[in-house]
Amino acid sequence: MEKSTKNTKNKFLKECLSWLIYVVVLGAIYLTITHFFTMATVDGHSMDPNLYNKEKMLVLKQADIKRNSVIIFDAHGEDPEATANDYYVKRVIGLPGDTISYKDGKLYVNNKVADQSFISKKQLSEGTRYNPLNGDMIKNWSISSLSSTKWVYNQNVKVVPKGEYFVLGDNRSISNDSRYWGFVKKSKVLGVARLFPWSGTAKHRHNVNDLAK
Repeated sequence: MEKSTKNTKNKFLKECLSWLIYVVVLGAIYLTITHFFTMATVDGHSMDPNLYNKEKMLVLKQADIKRNSVIIFDAHGEDPEATANDYYVKRVIGLPGDTISYKDGKLYVNNKVADQSFISKKQLSEGTRYNPLNGDMIKNWSISSLSSTKWVYNQNVKVVPKGEYFVLGDNRSISNDSRYWGFVKKSKVLGVARLFPWSGTAKHRHNVNDLAK
């Protein structure tokens, strides 16, 4: 009888240990996945036509941020009008040390015309102007001119600071972006967006997933 009781206890302990190992392994897998990936949903039209309102995105938390990367970031503290837990999705146009300017319907990065084939000619030639809701439209602008006259933060700077990015929405005419409030700190970036193979069209997937360099 005593031997049977011991066997029952040992069996119970082994089962408990097996379940504990199973839970620990599942927890480790979950933490690993969430460390590298998360999901996000587009809210609004500032990235049309490459990202649509309510579209699901995969967010790569550890991906390198490059020029033309589409990023998701916490806008609170960047945009003065953003509140806690306001996340924006925009495209990185300027990396640390870059100069950005817009002149005569063309966007310049480091004094070279930027390849903007992922947006329409109208968005580039007209939508990229500085055009806030109060009607104070500026046809030509630069980091230097905007930072000295328009921005609450990042005042009187000429280039993108270290550890920060200059971002624009693809739907330039309605996008609330770096033109109006300045830069995005790397520490605010949640990750780089990727479209799923079944999302949008091949062109849209290419414009989101493949243009970073």
